[in-house]
Amino acid sequence: MNTKEHGESARGAPSAREGESGTSGTSGAQPVRVAVVVLEETSLFELGVPGMVFGPPGYALTLCADSRRVQRAAGGLRLQAERGLDALEEADLVIVPACVMGAYEPTVEVLAALRAAHARGTRIASLCSGAFVLAAAGLLDGRTVATHWMYAEELRRRHPRVRVDEQSLYVDDGDVLTSAGTAAAIDLCLHIVRTDHGTAAAAEVGRRMVVAPHREGDQAQYVPAPPARHTRSPEGLAPVLDWALARLHEPLGVGELASRAGMSTRTFGRYFLREVGTTPLRWLNQQRLARARELLETTDLPVDSVAARSGLGTGDGLRQHFRRGLGTTPAAYRRTFRQRGA
Repeated sequence: MNTKEHGESARGAPSAREGESGTSGTSGAQPVRVAVVVLEETSLFELGVPGMVFGPPGYALTLCADSRRVQRAAGGLRLQAERGLDALEEADLVIVPACVMGAYEPTVEVLAALRAAHARGTRIASLCSGAFVLAAAGLLDGRTVATHWMYAEELRRRHPRVRVDEQSLYVDDGDVLTSAGTAAAIDLCLHIVRTDHGTAAAAEVGRRMVVAPHREGDQAQYVPAPPARHTRSPEGLAPVLDWALARLHEPLGVGELASRAGMSTRTFGRYFLREVGTTPLRWLNQQRLARARELLETTDLPVDSVAARSGLGTGDGLRQHFRRGLGTTPAAYRRTFRQRGA
């Protein structure tokens, strides 16, 4: 599953529910007022996504910033917002875009404005690393949230009361919504359009942007496969790992690996966990899944052949591993990552 949605319907949104065929240009409907907070060192892509998605009809978008008003953006540009943070007092939806990690700390003024908007019942959404700003405002404590998979551990470290979901493309928690990185910002914003105005309106925006109105899978499919020989003392286990990597298509088990290492199964399991950081069986499954990903990206082999060559059994077994490990299907993965001319 690539998204999570829970909590009550957002306040201030029009009455169309997801799945209905409403449109964003309903006659007489009041536009949803959207305030995008321009941060120092903001990401231009995540700043541009709300401008593309929440254009009229159906929305009235305003860029706002703290009392400095002129902000330095990533890439050396300077951005001047048309409004101050008082725009949040009128907004039905507040968007906090991504910021450059390590180069930005939210001001007291921004944090106070976000807390006040949330207390008024305003929906608040963050894009990518914008989740760090919401967390600093205390709005994510006790919630499950999404952010870019590269920042998940850092968000956990800084804000231990936040439950970080590095799998989902976005998480809808009712009054607070969060997205993963970059393109997932589009996914979340289109989800908001579906919630506000129905599926037909979201599909219309998706066609205009030439993007899918709803993507399959989750972030896991974009995370690089773990290294095959990541050990603390590679000279010890390297021969065993290399031997196993050459035989992933065979029905290997922990017993075979332990025998190859000249250890009992129990001793080998403890040693493997200490040196590699995971269990032998989990490592085998990770490497088999990585091999399957490589074959899907670089060959035209049928799914059953990919499953056999990677040691994951049949096509059905491969589909189960992909659904469980990557949140997608082998066919969808191949469509996304197939290398042209392979």
